[in-house]
Amino acid sequence: MNYDLIIIGSGPGGYVAAIRASQLKMNVAVVEKAELGGVCLNWGCIPTKSLLKSAQVFEYLTHASDYGISVSGDIKSDFKAIIARSRNVAEGMSKGIQFLFRKNNITHLKGYGRLISANTVEVQDADGAKKNYTAKNIILATGAKSKELPNLKQDGRKIIGYHEAMTLDELPQSVVVVGSGAIGCEFASFYQTLGTCVTLIEFLPNILPNEDIEVSKQIERSFKKKKMKIMTGSLVESVDTSGEKCKVYIKTSAGIEIIESDIVLSAIGITPNIEDIGLEKIGVKTKNGKIIVDDFYKTNVEGIYAIGDIVHGPALAHMASAEGITCVEKLAGLDVKPLNYDNIPKCVYTNPETASVGLTEATAKNAGYEIKVGKFPFTASGKANASGTKDGFVKLIFDAKNGELLGAHMVGTNVTEMIAEIVTAKTLKTTAHEIIKSIHPHPTMSEAIMEAAAAAYGEVIHL
Repeated sequence: MNYDLIIIGSGPGGYVAAIRASQLKMNVAVVEKAELGGVCLNWGCIPTKSLLKSAQVFEYLTHASDYGISVSGDIKSDFKAIIARSRNVAEGMSKGIQFLFRKNNITHLKGYGRLISANTVEVQDADGAKKNYTAKNIILATGAKSKELPNLKQDGRKIIGYHEAMTLDELPQSVVVVGSGAIGCEFASFYQTLGTCVTLIEFLPNILPNEDIEVSKQIERSFKKKKMKIMTGSLVESVDTSGEKCKVYIKTSAGIEIIESDIVLSAIGITPNIEDIGLEKIGVKTKNGKIIVDDFYKTNVEGIYAIGDIVHGPALAHMASAEGITCVEKLAGLDVKPLNYDNIPKCVYTNPETASVGLTEATAKNAGYEIKVGKFPFTASGKANASGTKDGFVKLIFDAKNGELLGAHMVGTNVTEMIAEIVTAKTLKTTAHEIIKSIHPHPTMSEAIMEAAAAAYGEVIHL
């Protein structure tokens, strides 16, 4: 059967691109061998946030007395119920994509997709049967999988990745988490909150190493306050899984340290899924494990496009969605501008959360900007004090010459909901004084944005 567009992969890049293409009157099919929604909806963004919400509720209950509430009896978490809730949420979201496909007349071709030519996709079903489909254009949106190191091979039992970390049968007493990016920190936060003894290991000098240094240090303080062991500047040399527990050999500045744990969670990053999808067969060019595309996601082969984790840029669900929409709107002949990769929000859903966009203080200075920096701590926020969530701050960076907002970096409760204001402000090239003069409702956590802008210019009121 012939389509206007075939998309291989149904994650937040693929399914969003499909829906937008359908809205633009294209006849669309999506190839997906697993659940609709890809890793994000089924094994990533959504189910992990469900786990983290359960952990947050558990933490609130264990500190109920702080809010003047007496809870009788021991507060216990039901780990199996927490996992079951997470899976139910993921399943519900995947069914939601099925509904959207029906609503938008999108065909789901269930199976594994490979390129046969520049306009032909072979789909192999679970029984091995193969069938070819043709399209004027094809978008590759195959996502990524958990990265493995030679000395940290995942066996799915004692050395696990994010997939297994969401489906364990019982709460482990101890976990070593290797890698302190978003995935590592979120799982470390989840397990530590529920009572697991967590050791978080990072090769670089700070956890969340891609964030502003003050954000990294604040999260480290918050984690340590919860008794998490953090080892930065450390490297896992090997793991012995022959005994009942894992023996993790860690190289530190002081020598080799051995830590025993029930499980080792490898969270060192992801690897793009570009193998065995026919790239070599039709000559699609790649570089450093990613597909080379132009500003509108066209590859070197006419009619073949690629978006999401398999192309340049950050591996973020919302980025993949934006790329998918941009790609199909360009295909439809709309007047489309390339995405601005300097204005992409990043969020980490630990407790407290982190959210950032734009330049850090260090990168702004390295880029030659003369800057003004404003910082407002949540300890001075009325809403944060009333909520009992005072850890964190808002930090804003401005161009000293014209007051333009260059970057924002936040730590605190619900800051992942606040960052969109900053993204909009940066899109509109908003200045510090425009933020200061924009009335923010009181009491809210978002007032800290206005106060941080004021702090940069010596006008802060509540600090």
